[in-house]
Amino acid sequence: MQLKTGKDEIVYLLTNVLEKFESTTGQKIVRNSNRKNYEAIAILLSDISNQFPLNQAAWQHQFYEPDYNPKQLTYPSRKYDITGNQIKDACYNQIVAKPRAFLVDACYIYLYGVGRKGFEQHPTDPLLLATAPATPVSNAAEVLPNPPEITSLADNQFPEISQPVLNELVTPATHTLTPTTQRSWQRYVMPALLCLFIFSTGILSYQYLSLYTRWTTIRKDFNLIPYQPTAAEISQVEGLWQCYTGSPQARVSQPDRYHLVVPNIIEVKYKDGYFTYKRYGANFNHSGYIQFEGPGVISIHTCLINYDGKLSSPRHSLMQLQGENSRQDAISASWNFDAGNNNKIIGIREVYTKIGKGGSVQEILNSVETAACHCKIISWQQQDGQTSTYYLKNVRLESLPDSTLHNLLDEKSMISAYPQDSLIQTRPLPLVGNGLEWKS
Repeated sequence: MQLKTGKDEIVYLLTNVLEKFESTTGQKIVRNSNRKNYEAIAILLSDISNQFPLNQAAWQHQFYEPDYNPKQLTYPSRKYDITGNQIKDACYNQIVAKPRAFLVDACYIYLYGVGRKGFEQHPTDPLLLATAPATPVSNAAEVLPNPPEITSLADNQFPEISQPVLNELVTPATHTLTPTTQRSWQRYVMPALLCLFIFSTGILSYQYLSLYTRWTTIRKDFNLIPYQPTAAEISQVEGLWQCYTGSPQARVSQPDRYHLVVPNIIEVKYKDGYFTYKRYGANFNHSGYIQFEGPGVISIHTCLINYDGKLSSPRHSLMQLQGENSRQDAISASWNFDAGNNNKIIGIREVYTKIGKGGSVQEILNSVETAACHCKIISWQQQDGQTSTYYLKNVRLESLPDSTLHNLLDEKSMISAYPQDSLIQTRPLPLVGNGLEWKS
């Protein structure tokens, strides 16, 4: 029988793979544009796909030539490895019309125990047949029966109540304390209530003092909010920023990484002595805070927030504000944000440029334009009603229109925590990409 092909087939397969993985492991997979959310699935499917050259007869899939792997490469650099980015594009963005054969076969084996060729001979899921609809149609909602009629008694059906009885029912009862009862209340109950009030107040005061002492100690030990910024300093930092970083140049799993840089859009808001920090990147977002360490010096603390609420890849940046300039440079202890064991700590220079203040920022999801540009789209609704749109993706350093950024973001702008010659490429490659695009 003829099976589905292309995008319809891989979207259906990966949707079922995610559901089976969640039900089998109990691990929830958040379906969004963060490629790291799909890394656990990618590693699992890669463990299957890298065994293809040895199991063609048993698994009934197409022929795959052996990968001798002379350099003993590990995930994600082996020949038949599958990445979280591939799964995100195929399942979440749904932009892969011709998926890789080993990705398709790995899905079939994980779900049905045989490859695509074996499944085609004996299909067990009718929704994978070419004649099946692209999306299963759910049953129509059941129609509830009409509720039974509710009847009420007529006025003359209530029993008549005499006026004396009615007066007794509506007249509030009054009670007076006898002298004996009053003396007992004053002798026993009032002292007991007073002792209870004093005891409760003491407990609450002790808890408040303990919490205050603990917070004071934590704030001192962690150096939290050591300096209260002035109104001018708050105005200088708060707002919308564009940040260029060269971290893609340090990702060893990306062979063509020479002079790759990526723009980020950052929203900074002042709050009770510090600033909240939301950073939108091309593949994932950061969240954190900014505080002034002293006049003109700020520190930026951020991390990735995973689908399970746990924090990963913490970062720390220092920035010395240069007067009223809209451009500011920061030195960051960061990561190259590579896959698996290739995720390494690096030191890096980042260039911030202030775009404006106020308004609201929104990430555009599931749009035709997002799929067409293979990027993340950020929309900024300004206070005057105008809208600016930013397209975030990896680009060549030489393609940036501002030539002053070239020396600030090249391969000399970062160092590895452990010296590694192959981490950053030094050979030139053809220019591609067009940088951060802006529309108004």
